[in-house]
Amino acid sequence: MADLFALEFVRNALLVSIVMGLLLSYLGVHVVGRGIVFVDLALGQISMLGVAVAAYFEQDPLVISIAFTLVGAFLMSFIKVHDKRLKVESIIGIVYAVSSAVTVLLISKAAHGDADIQEVLFGSIFTVTDNQIIAMAVVFGLLGVIHFIFRKQFFLITKKYETMDVEELSSFNLWNFLFYISIGLAIVLAVRAGGVIPVFAYLVVCPVSALLLTKGNTGVVLLSLLVGVIGSFLGIYFSVQFDFPAGASIVAMLGVLFAVASVIRLAKKSDSAA
Repeated sequence: MADLFALEFVRNALLVSIVMGLLLSYLGVHVVGRGIVFVDLALGQISMLGVAVAAYFEQDPLVISIAFTLVGAFLMSFIKVHDKRLKVESIIGIVYAVSSAVTVLLISKAAHGDADIQEVLFGSIFTVTDNQIIAMAVVFGLLGVIHFIFRKQFFLITKKYETMDVEELSSFNLWNFLFYISIGLAIVLAVRAGGVIPVFAYLVVCPVSALLLTKGNTGVVLLSLLVGVIGSFLGIYFSVQFDFPAGASIVAMLGVLFAVASVIRLAKKSDSAA
């Protein structure tokens, strides 16, 4: 195993996966708590729409996709559903569907759009450069510091969404806005390296696994981070050892960890019932 991780491209892949896993697994605690688990797919699709627009007009896809994702995140921060018959997910689903349709329309007219979209969908963990890793680590580190310093404010907003007590929130709420901008930045950078599906898995599988095993914000966050790190390590090892795609391997390993958490939860219930 030591020889395996002596390879530079494997070390880089592991490092970028852990960086992604740490921030996304934390943000996922808020995503799951708010009941907006498809926000990743919607913002990922908006990112792809930006890539499609860039390909159509022959512009830099990274800059355009970041701009589109941040604008999408900003607009999503205003979404508040007061009608109990509707859910926030339904609005996010509409955004996802429309973004997908417009992306397909633009790609059909772009010369190199397919290649750029494939990169956004599946990422390229084993080809990340040192500059990409540094940039992601700096941005993710800053976001992590902001969320740590103002953790009470962020969790207070999430609690209001959990209890459907959003009437008190104004149309523009600073902490809600900062949350969506945070997740928008995290997604657009992480998707470039890891792809949409692994990012979605970090955001959802890690916190859900933690919620199965513990209660309380601190315990859930710490356990979610641990699942993200272990899943990253096992995923990269599994990918290199058995020659499987990296993104799919990470998702599969996170799935295994979720299954383990589910079994532990069932065992605890059985013991308490006995």
